[in-house]
Amino acid sequence: MEKLVSNWSNVQSVPENYIFPPETRPGEYLKIPFSHSIPIIDLNEAQNGDRTNTIQKIIKAAQEFGFFQVINHGISLNEMKETMSVFKEVFQMPDEYKQNMHLDDDLKTCKIFTSSLRYETEKVHLWRDSLRHPSHPLEQWQHLWPENPTTYRECVGNFSIKIKDLGSRILDLISEGLGLECEYFDNDLTGSMIISVNHYPPCPTPSLTLGITKHKDPYIITILMQDDVSGLQVFKDGKWISVEPLPHAFVINIGHLLEIISKGKLISAEHRAVTNSSHTRTSAAFFIAPSDDCLIVPAQDISDENDRPILKCFKYKEFLKQFFNKHGDTDMLRKSLEAPKN
Repeated sequence: MEKLVSNWSNVQSVPENYIFPPETRPGEYLKIPFSHSIPIIDLNEAQNGDRTNTIQKIIKAAQEFGFFQVINHGISLNEMKETMSVFKEVFQMPDEYKQNMHLDDDLKTCKIFTSSLRYETEKVHLWRDSLRHPSHPLEQWQHLWPENPTTYRECVGNFSIKIKDLGSRILDLISEGLGLECEYFDNDLTGSMIISVNHYPPCPTPSLTLGITKHKDPYIITILMQDDVSGLQVFKDGKWISVEPLPHAFVINIGHLLEIISKGKLISAEHRAVTNSSHTRTSAAFFIAPSDDCLIVPAQDISDENDRPILKCFKYKEFLKQFFNKHGDTDMLRKSLEAPKN
């Protein structure tokens, strides 16, 4: 428990084992202006008869940025605020309670941990605490979630159902835009969903450390709910751009698996989280992912004009294991998944 950043973060300087090398720390790129070119997509358009235009906007955003924000998505602002409030309350619970959910082995389904799941072996620690647990199918996992706050299971359960539905609607638009059959992703490709709530306390020198390092998400898509504190940065065209936390929007990240399935038509955005010296930031990521034994293959109905190497068929659980073994290095991972040439 004493390892949780939130338990000791009120310090004068960043401990040495939280200082990243100069080439990966934020440095002068800690505070960068919000990018006004980031696509904001109104999902009402698809509901009101302009479905084709919405699909074109989503595909363009997924090709150029690998992410976008959605508004008018059908989940109320009050529901978002209430759920975020419950998430934040978990990190304010007494230490004895958090101790019961603290990571001491990999068998725990619902866990609070600091930095990453590889804390004991990593060279530099992340400036964050995290709550993580599966949320779909709901009936399989809900009884293992935190008992406190007392509203957690009901509130987060109802919210996660709506998020899963939102993910299905977005993926339906994407599949149509890729020329795939309707409901292409409504199967084991989206058979699971994981909730990851990240809690970033204020940091005395945020330019030296990171909340999350540069990475791609090893899932189909990520639906991210931010609070009103900025911190998300996306790597585009060789530089970092900052994503504004809009009050009633979700950030949608294209996952690395969707890049593979789409044969590179869509790109998975590399992103990171930076900290700040005055405000705690909380974000909740909903990772829509395949079932463990789901076979991942590039979609046959998509032509590959780039003549990319053919990837062998693989089970999702094998992919995920390799992803973490290679510390999120997707280039190295992709090479390991290439089918041998004749």
